[in-house]
Amino acid sequence: MTAIGASVILHFMTNITELHDISAVLRAIRVRLDLTQEQLAERLGVSFASINRWEGGAIKPQKAAQEAIAALAVEAGVDAAEPTEAAVRVIQRRKDKGRAVVPSTKPMEQMLWDAACSIRGEKDAAKFKDYLLPLLFLKRLSDVFDDEIERLVEEYGERDIALEIAESDHALLRFYLPPEARWGIISGRENYEWPTDDQGRSTQPRDIGEHLTKAVRAVARQNPSLSGVIDFVDFAAERNGERDINPAKLAAVIETFSDPRYRLGLADVQPDFLGRAYEYLLRKFAEGSGQSAGEFFTPTEVGFLMAHIMRPRPGEDCHDYACGSAGLLVKLQLVARELDPTSRVPLKLYGQELQAESYAVARMNGIIHDMEVEIERGDTMINPKFKTATGQIATHDIVVANPMWNQPFSPELFANDPFDRFRTQGGATTGKGDWAWLQHTLSCLNERGRAAVVLDTGAVTRGSGAKHEDRERNIRKWFVERDLIDGVILLPDNLFYNTSAAGVIVVLSKRKPETRKDKIVLLNASKRVGKGRPKNFIPEEDIRLTAAAFGKGEPVEGEVAVITLEEAEQADYNLSPSRWVGQTDAVSQRPIKEIIAEMQRLDEEAREIEASMAQMLARLQ
Repeated sequence: MTAIGASVILHFMTNITELHDISAVLRAIRVRLDLTQEQLAERLGVSFASINRWEGGAIKPQKAAQEAIAALAVEAGVDAAEPTEAAVRVIQRRKDKGRAVVPSTKPMEQMLWDAACSIRGEKDAAKFKDYLLPLLFLKRLSDVFDDEIERLVEEYGERDIALEIAESDHALLRFYLPPEARWGIISGRENYEWPTDDQGRSTQPRDIGEHLTKAVRAVARQNPSLSGVIDFVDFAAERNGERDINPAKLAAVIETFSDPRYRLGLADVQPDFLGRAYEYLLRKFAEGSGQSAGEFFTPTEVGFLMAHIMRPRPGEDCHDYACGSAGLLVKLQLVARELDPTSRVPLKLYGQELQAESYAVARMNGIIHDMEVEIERGDTMINPKFKTATGQIATHDIVVANPMWNQPFSPELFANDPFDRFRTQGGATTGKGDWAWLQHTLSCLNERGRAAVVLDTGAVTRGSGAKHEDRERNIRKWFVERDLIDGVILLPDNLFYNTSAAGVIVVLSKRKPETRKDKIVLLNASKRVGKGRPKNFIPEEDIRLTAAAFGKGEPVEGEVAVITLEEAEQADYNLSPSRWVGQTDAVSQRPIKEIIAEMQRLDEEAREIEASMAQMLARLQ
């Protein structure tokens, strides 16, 4: 660059100090060069999301990015002092063409899924979620680390000094990444001199698989809170002398993730934006995981429906005792922000998860969404981890959960339950553990608590009308008599990844509003469904409509019934919405007399045909 060119760019930069100036300049560049936001992102070597946020005035580009913008503005002939007129024209052009300005996760989602499929084809992609998710997480950590180092460079002047300061005080950073774990070195774009071991031998890995394993373990050593989160998989694992993932395929994934359009730094993607892409990957993995999918993922729309029904308020204490990937807790926070966008008080999120892989995914999910989520590992039913100082189960404002359906339950194992969750709350169940989960849920609620729990549809009907004594029915009776059941929502078929059966959301409340006392809202949402492959889904517009209908708590023909506790008793505590709310199509509803008349007509026609055939056969004899 010539001295004149450099001085022009420097002059330009001094005139675009405010967020609105940068926003206007970016729009003016797009007018002069006739670029879309995505095309401008390619020219600047940044992500589409970064351009969108800069143009929207959400964040200011870092110094290097400002220099690139200034250089491109000079090239395009934009006047730094008066870019507003051009910016107005780009807004008008956007209106004229109807161009969407909301950032889309589609390009990133496709990149992530293509990366997964590149390992061993789409059919087997889900098998590699335990490799891909930590890799995506490492890329996010590395890009954020680079951003934070650049911030220190701007403060202290030189990168070497900034790195030295960061290495001496890790508290300056969200997470400290040792050199071998930084993406530039992993991708081969930067050189790194590997140290020698105690015997003077080089520690340089043989291939990318060994490098990644060393990298994630080094990150966990430097950041103990990430132990068991990022380092739970060995990228160089072998079976029968063969690598689980071919190093060449792994290197190709690294290269895909290194595309500058998909940079994952603080200024590149908002936590919610990256979180949606991360959830997309979880959903795609769930589609191919069969029975095991239910262990870590609840369908996105079901999670949002539960969150909208709970309507979380700032600062509330929320718990999921079978949290899987922590998706239900994350959605509570997202809905809380939507309901009160001005609040800066986050929810307090707590989850427990038994499976090591799901625990790691949950921790990563919280960090990627930039949310504080406290996750503990362990068997909730045997060893609930969140307790008070006196050893009792800690209570919360909100509980959401999708525990294992129809899980075998041994009453002998909990005959002397140290937390007294069963004996005092309707008695111990037998066979299936659905109501044991609801008894545990109740123990986790404070005096004003509310809960939404996903269960098998049989949980609200089993034992009703039986001649013999049934413990599940008796527990339902206990809950109904104490007015703890706010309602039941019947979901559409084929939503869940580990079954094609419908489920129900059982809503509990320990402090019902006056208008809902001694009543149970039963909502049949089975028709609010979109057909998909391989799974159905609840359309986005129906999520809020369903939650609003439940919240309103008034009868709606063909969808919502509101019954009294006395009516529930008369039905022997059968709380299935389909028992109370009919949704038969009008064309299939016919008077009994009409059906009988048609049957008689068909019977007569059959006799006539038989007689005709008998005559024809008689002629052949």
